[in-house]
Amino acid sequence: MANVTTDSADIAEEETEHMIENNFVVEAENVASSIDPKEMRAVILAGFGGLNKLRVTKKTMPEPQHGEVKIRVKACGLNFVDLMVRQGNIDSPPKPPLIPGFECSGIVESIGENTHGFEIGDRVMAFVCYNAWAEVVCTPVDYVYKMPDKMSFQEAAAFSLNYVAAYMMLFEVANLREGMSVLVHSAGGSVGQAVAQLCSSVPNVTVFGIASCSKHVAIRDSVTHIFDRNADYVQEVKKISPEGVDIVLDCLSGEHTGKGLALLKPLGAYVLYGASNMVTGETKSFFSIAKSWWQVEKVNPFKLYEENKVMAGFSLLNLLFKQGGGVRVKTVMDKLLSLYNQGRIKPVVDSLWALEEVKEAMQRIHDRGNVGKLILDIEKSPTPLMANDSTETSEAGEEEEDPEGDNDNKERMPFIQ
Repeated sequence: MANVTTDSADIAEEETEHMIENNFVVEAENVASSIDPKEMRAVILAGFGGLNKLRVTKKTMPEPQHGEVKIRVKACGLNFVDLMVRQGNIDSPPKPPLIPGFECSGIVESIGENTHGFEIGDRVMAFVCYNAWAEVVCTPVDYVYKMPDKMSFQEAAAFSLNYVAAYMMLFEVANLREGMSVLVHSAGGSVGQAVAQLCSSVPNVTVFGIASCSKHVAIRDSVTHIFDRNADYVQEVKKISPEGVDIVLDCLSGEHTGKGLALLKPLGAYVLYGASNMVTGETKSFFSIAKSWWQVEKVNPFKLYEENKVMAGFSLLNLLFKQGGGVRVKTVMDKLLSLYNQGRIKPVVDSLWALEEVKEAMQRIHDRGNVGKLILDIEKSPTPLMANDSTETSEAGEEEEDPEGDNDNKERMPFIQ
């Protein structure tokens, strides 16, 4: 009788295991069938403010319109301007929710009508008027460029915006030539490193780099002289070059505007291409904006005339998306790709991040901790900590406020150099 009971128990156990296995198969099939091939992952900015406004969620995949290229994204660039967008710290921002990001690299997946110059499968990098931080983007063909064979997707995502901006400021705005001197703020950042490399392509150019002390060791070989941003760098520069410098590239603004103009030689050019001093806390600070504005030296045009100095501004995104500068940028990109193929310039990648780690990546930029470019790598797997913090299932991109003090207990992910 005991044997019969044991046999019955064994049979029941086998049937139970079989039912569980079948249920797993059915569940897996249901999950697979629920994945819409027309959906994609994307970073959503639900509203202007702090890091808690960012989430990764599913969005409908875009399709190319007339004159557009559809790109399966492999990597996206993360820039300081993206931080300012998140805070709502830019002029006339689009209404959220929106997908941030202005540059990416990937593979051409399809092309719209009357779109020429590219084929499905081409490896490309592109500018995008927002919407770059997603698995798929569509952008006008004029903003798309073929990648060199030896360039990685991560390098490509670190290339377009920074190197085009650096090249145009140096050569088309400030007219850099042999024997000149250049002072660049945030020399350890992605634009600063692009400036340093491009200066090295011209004989006898002296580069004065301004950066935080923590970055000096990492970037000392890329510049001629390096100074602490918190020190009296004006006097330090004049000890080496009493007459001043030919070009100042300033992404800070505020008090540094007056210092930059004071350092210029006759016929020198000061170029403002950012205002990162306006960003102090996690959210938009009207005090920081007012302080930065108040510290800017009020420029008298007659003084510029008397001292033979040039003051200019440069915004690559405005040139591209508002002022029809696509053809001009294409010419610059051709020159830059030639320099890359010659081995004379090479993007500096600080670290790689999954989409779900966008908050931590953005915090690293906010802390000014990067040397070179931060990249969102679409195929990189997130750490569980970051994934739980940044991923949601809501289609609308809405989110709850982070619990107070929640960020204090999070570990930083190791950076991939």
